[in-house]
Amino acid sequence: MAKQQERGGARRPGSKQRLQEYLVANVGHVITPADLQQAAGVSEWARRVRELREQEGWTILTHNDSAELKPGQYLLKERPPERGRLSRGISTKLRAAVLDHDGFTCQMCGLTPGDIDPATGRKVRLHLGHIKDKSLGGKNELANLRALCSTCNQGAKNVTGEKPTTVWLLSQIRRAGLEEQRAAFEWLERKFGSITPVKTTAESERH
Repeated sequence: MAKQQERGGARRPGSKQRLQEYLVANVGHVITPADLQQAAGVSEWARRVRELREQEGWTILTHNDSAELKPGQYLLKERPPERGRLSRGISTKLRAAVLDHDGFTCQMCGLTPGDIDPATGRKVRLHLGHIKDKSLGGKNELANLRALCSTCNQGAKNVTGEKPTTVWLLSQIRRAGLEEQRAAFEWLERKFGSITPVKTTAESERH
């Protein structure tokens, strides 16, 4: 009889929902792993936090994202939107496709995982961001998603920026100093390997 009443009563929230409720109740406060485990009630709380960060776009910061946090500390920077999360519905397969398409490189600043972010002094972690935000009608599809580091992702809300054109990109490299140009060259060489310059028709005729 008691079991029947238990079945007919209110269903206990799952671990992910309990984590969501706890995080929202503690927006702006530093949280420890012990707090999260107690709130979730399961040992796999870290995976639930990862899902909220990577699949649903929650701005849960760690020491990799903010120099103010110590290893093991978490901070929900802002309350998630009431009308659904920004990245809800992005599958693991689509996420992998976007990162591969973008060469595991932040499409705004060019940093890659393992690089040190000058803004935080921490190693870069990549997230997925919408080119056209969902609040403006953007969809969860390869053409509308891009890889962004934590810093750029936090400042890229509702921005519909386009990738730079070849002409614009080359103009910026020409304007840069010799040291910056050499850094760009070395990065391209690491990415594509040693490239033999293609001679123009005029150069070929001279030789």
